[in-house]
Amino acid sequence: MIVAGFQGITRDGDITTLGRGGSDTTAVALAAELSALKCAICTDVDGVYTSDPRYIKGARKLEELTYDEMLELAHLGAGVLHPRSVEYAKNFRTPLEVRMSHGTEQGTMIKEEMSVEDTKVVRGVAFEDGITRITVHWSRKEDMRVSKVFTELAKNAVDVDIIIQGITGLGHGNLSFTLKTSALLDALAVLEDKKAEIGYEKIESEQELAKVSIVGSGMVSNPGVAAQMFEALTEHRIPIKMISTSEIKVSTVVPEREMVKAAQVLHDTFELEKA
Repeated sequence: MIVAGFQGITRDGDITTLGRGGSDTTAVALAAELSALKCAICTDVDGVYTSDPRYIKGARKLEELTYDEMLELAHLGAGVLHPRSVEYAKNFRTPLEVRMSHGTEQGTMIKEEMSVEDTKVVRGVAFEDGITRITVHWSRKEDMRVSKVFTELAKNAVDVDIIIQGITGLGHGNLSFTLKTSALLDALAVLEDKKAEIGYEKIESEQELAKVSIVGSGMVSNPGVAAQMFEALTEHRIPIKMISTSEIKVSTVVPEREMVKAAQVLHDTFELEKA
């Protein structure tokens, strides 16, 4: 059976495409529906690496990852799999294998749980350039309409990522968030159009930023990982602009010119080149 993975059909019966990642998502959906033992995604790489081997010295192919780890890596810039396909695999507990299209070498298995032998706390380093930080300022914290900011951006399909809210000692309020630089003009247009409703005083933006992240399910039970990450970046004089955390990842925004250096520093710090 051969299926054109990226093709779909609308509710009106029109032939369309499923968009980026459509082929991977279709493959996983079919594997789940057929109760397959696994779904092999055959691509131009031989598996998922600890980081992008084109830029990071010592990047090593991983034998396996959990669904959650792969989801985080996919969302954070690793382009091997689209997040939608991983989400589908997780929901239906369908094991995935990312492998080379040609050859017989085993790739990287993505599944529910890791083998007991694997004790690495951090499993991978992901990075993404083309990030901009927007900061919205209010003269009084009482005037802050944070929900209105994100409601209006969402209405206009502007996706935001890391969010930080602050109050100064003088009672001023500010809200910072990151987005892709390609969405900057749309975001500024929305905020300017709704300035009276949001009630802010001014807006600032900083471009040429990047996001660098560490990912690993073992971070849940190792609270010192974040401190180790920040100490390493500080030691190498890499400015930290913003921070975001979850149970299995820590992301930091750094100057774009420092992105690869920061990723290499973290890859070396957590000794990801070692099996």
